[in-house]
Amino acid sequence: MRKLLFIIVCIFALLIGVYPLIYFFVDHKNTFLGSKSLDVLRNQIWRIAFFAHIIFGGISLFIGWRQFGSKFRNKYIRIHRSIGKVYVVSVLISSVAAIYMGFYANGGVISATGFIGLGLVWLVTTLLGLVAIRKGEVIKHKRFMIYSYACTFAAVTLRLWFPLLQNITHNPLGSYLAVAWLCWVPNVLVAYFITRNLRIEN
Repeated sequence: MRKLLFIIVCIFALLIGVYPLIYFFVDHKNTFLGSKSLDVLRNQIWRIAFFAHIIFGGISLFIGWRQFGSKFRNKYIRIHRSIGKVYVVSVLISSVAAIYMGFYANGGVISATGFIGLGLVWLVTTLLGLVAIRKGEVIKHKRFMIYSYACTFAAVTLRLWFPLLQNITHNPLGSYLAVAWLCWVPNVLVAYFITRNLRIEN
C-alpha cells in the first residue's frame, strides 16, 4: 500500500511539476493569469514573482519526491545532496514569491491568509530542515523536509480540490476560498502523522 501511494505521489508530482510549461504554449487569457485584474497584470514585480513561483515551484515538486526512500538515499548519497541543494534553492525562491503573491490573491483576506500561511510554513520548514542537516541532526532534517514537501505538494492538491469543489458547490469563488486552506492544511496533518514515529533507516 505504501509503495502504491508513493507511486501515485510521484506521478502527480511529475505531471504537475511540468505544468508551468503551459505558459509558454497557451494564451495567458486561458490560464490562471486570465483571472487577474489588469492592475495586477501590469505590476511587473507581481509578474516576476508569479513566474519565479511557478517555475521554481515546479522544479521543487518535480525533483523533491526522489529524496524519499532510504534505499536510494543510502546508495546515492551524493545525488541526494545535489538534488537537496536544488530543491532548497527552488523552494526558497518559490515560497518568497508565493508570500508576495498571496497579498494579491483572488477572494480577499480569507484566501490571502491561506496562501500567505502556506508560503510561510513552506519557507520555514525548508529552512529548518536545512539548518538541521547542517548540524548533523538527521531525524529533525527528515521531519522538516517531509513537512516541506507536504507544502510543495499543495500544487497538486490544489488542482485536485478546486475542480472537485466546483462540481459539488457550483460556486467558483467559494471553492477558491476553501482551496486556499484545503490545498495545504490536510497535507501538513498527513506529514504530522508520518513524522511522529519517524526513525532513521539503517
